[in-house]
Amino acid sequence: MKTYIYKIFTLVLFVLSLMSCEQNSDEGLTTLESVNFSTVIEATPNNIVLSTANNFESVVSLSWSDVEFPIDAPVTYTLALDVPPGNFDDTAIRISAGEDVLSTSISGKELNEYATELGLEPDVQGNLMFRVEAYMDRYVYSEPVSIQVTPFIEEIAFGEVYMPGSYNGWDPSTASKLSAISTGVYEGYVTVTSPQGLEFKITPEQNWDNFYGLDNNGKLTLGADGDILFPDFGSYKVTINLNTLTYSIISYSWGVIGNSTPGGWDADTDMSYDHTTSTWKYNGDLIPGALKFRLNNEWTTNYGTEDGNGGEITDGVMYLDNPGAHNIIEAGIYEVIFSYDSNTTETIIYSIIKL
Repeated sequence: MKTYIYKIFTLVLFVLSLMSCEQNSDEGLTTLESVNFSTVIEATPNNIVLSTANNFESVVSLSWSDVEFPIDAPVTYTLALDVPPGNFDDTAIRISAGEDVLSTSISGKELNEYATELGLEPDVQGNLMFRVEAYMDRYVYSEPVSIQVTPFIEEIAFGEVYMPGSYNGWDPSTASKLSAISTGVYEGYVTVTSPQGLEFKITPEQNWDNFYGLDNNGKLTLGADGDILFPDFGSYKVTINLNTLTYSIISYSWGVIGNSTPGGWDADTDMSYDHTTSTWKYNGDLIPGALKFRLNNEWTTNYGTEDGNGGEITDGVMYLDNPGAHNIIEAGIYEVIFSYDSNTTETIIYSIIKL
């Protein structure tokens, strides 16, 4: 009888051992399975001369194929920048692209900063190397690609001009300001609502000692009596170039969106620009639910919270392209304030207070 029990016990141990070996074998196959980029990454264009003219434009676009890991889960991609020979060690610059993201672009200002940080000389053509790093349960690296970049030393722009008009009673001392974004070029925002007028001028100081208007040919001219006009009531970004005496006025509006807002997830509820505090504001009804910010009624530029803030807050932070949202807990009338700085676009500061 003891011999029989011993044989059964031995058989059970043998079966369990086989099962363990099979499981370990499967795990080994998963871990050791070859994973790689199927194609080289593409960088367009491959020769870039940087200047203030393309500071805020996309100057290079990069794309790559997806990496298929043996596990069905999101793949995190990172773009790495280095100089030849391309060791991509701790001195390399790394930019998070995101989960399952297969392309990204870099603005002229960003690329100039990266090139300078990596030691490229200003006004001299140099080489930057890019590779993509994919990660799930291990890192997989693409073959690097090289592009030619000519960086430059950007002069720090100082100063501002002012935009007095019908919207503020033609008072330069309380007018919306346009801040220098490069030498002689100024940019700012304004919201004009009915029954305010659409006319304005530009003053270098907060007085009428000197001003720019339009001449008889519609050209921006020092001392000209003609008024510059907004196209209609609404919010605008105004750019004035005193080097070329040209200007542009384009529709520009931040809005709140989400199922807590009047437009739900289908449409933005526009905010107004308060030029006295340089912030965007919404005062009105909100109901329980989510709230995010986005630009010009599109998802191209939007902000969400990292951890889903809720309730009354002061100086909350939202992050560019973050899927989170602020949570409105109680229905009521709220003041929503949003502070945007084009020099620090990764985050914004906001507050949502129930009135």
